[in-house]
Amino acid sequence: MRLPDELLAILHAVRAVGRPRLVGGCVRDWLLGLEPKDFDIEVAGADYETLVRVLAPFGDADLVGRSFGIVKLRLAGTEYDFSLPRRESKTGAGHRGFAVAPDPTLSDAESAARRDFTINAIAYDPLTKEVIDPHGGQADLRARMLRHTSAAFGEDPLRVLRAMQLAARFDLTLAPETAALCRSIAGAFRELPVERVWGEWEKWAVKSTVPSRGIAVLEQAGWLAHFPEIAVLASVPQEPEWHPEGDVLVHTNHCLDALARLEEWRQSDAPRRRYLMFAVLAHDLGKPATTVRTDRRGTLRWMSPGHEEAGGPPTESFLRRIGAPLDLIDWVGPLVRHHLAHHHGRPEFTDNAVRRLARKLAPATIGDLCLVMWADHLGRPPLISPETELRIQALREKAHALAVRDAAPRPLILGRHLLELGLPPGPHFKAILAACSEAQLEGAFTDETGGCEWLGEYLRTHAQGGPTTM
Repeated sequence: MRLPDELLAILHAVRAVGRPRLVGGCVRDWLLGLEPKDFDIEVAGADYETLVRVLAPFGDADLVGRSFGIVKLRLAGTEYDFSLPRRESKTGAGHRGFAVAPDPTLSDAESAARRDFTINAIAYDPLTKEVIDPHGGQADLRARMLRHTSAAFGEDPLRVLRAMQLAARFDLTLAPETAALCRSIAGAFRELPVERVWGEWEKWAVKSTVPSRGIAVLEQAGWLAHFPEIAVLASVPQEPEWHPEGDVLVHTNHCLDALARLEEWRQSDAPRRRYLMFAVLAHDLGKPATTVRTDRRGTLRWMSPGHEEAGGPPTESFLRRIGAPLDLIDWVGPLVRHHLAHHHGRPEFTDNAVRRLARKLAPATIGDLCLVMWADHLGRPPLISPETELRIQALREKAHALAVRDAAPRPLILGRHLLELGLPPGPHFKAILAACSEAQLEGAFTDETGGCEWLGEYLRTHAQGGPTTM
């Protein structure tokens, strides 16, 4: 494993007083061929005071947890976590109900046994370059299997949600015995603070490579029932001619994986990846309430009329249930409600319609919507519709030409323009500005100068009623 020179120097110093091991995610990522980003070091054979004394000359040693045996070492913008091996015993409900006691005498196998999964229980000696794998984590990595390390897994229900996001990030399948253990503690979900639930869902949304793996883990573990807005999708049929892949949950999983494969999604920043992934997860949450078997041109078909608008309330309910930030609803909701905009209306997008769509989507954008549409389109294997592809592309190009692909049209006429014309402030400003906004969306003007000219004409036309009638 390639390590920073500064860290190697520290590890050599620590080796004089204890047995340093790289542990956790950095070892797992390295074995998967990924570049480790964070390095966690566990030091056996040394007590807390000795470890602090050795680390202090290298940087700012933040003594964050004597009782947990943890020291954070900060130097030049980099942070390393050093810890002592520790024992944990269950003392109460929830993921916080543990008594933790550092124990420098623990063996590698004993220390690793407290970790959640075998793939996270692999250690690495950075000085001898030895991989230490007492619980078979390397074999599980090769098999892409997520398996609990010991029966202690069941003492912390948060680990089930951790399994969800790890499976989605690294394309893993839950071991049958681990799924059974998860099912046995399904009732402990209510013990989890909502902020911790959100933490695992956020990692799923931002870091997934195969998001459907995470949803599959929740199904196997019997935990999807804790998220009823998603769980109910499995019982909703779709018309086979249009959706040969299966029910709505099957379709949603295909859409999620399609989004994660799109280069634009992968290259986006974390906040954008997050709201786009949740938008795709939620895009058909309106179908359970709207799906009916009905006649269409003489043939009975499964249809879901109005499911886009109907998806708004369950989307908000789900995001609140998992503790999502409130502003996330503002981004995801409009994308859900308008994800079929390319199938409605005229054969070609008018300038007016595209400007209005951009305004309705804000703070999300037409560029965002096109990615959701594209993922939805790719979520019907093996069906591919060249017509749908052309319409999505046409919407993107039209929005780009109108400069509204990446942002809603900015109002060109503001209250200050009315003040500059000598109008007294008052409630009538709202009606005037609304008229200006409507005219701008209709294409009556495209810059501030044109807007001011339009405003002048509008005021002259409505002058006879006075300011209060405007």
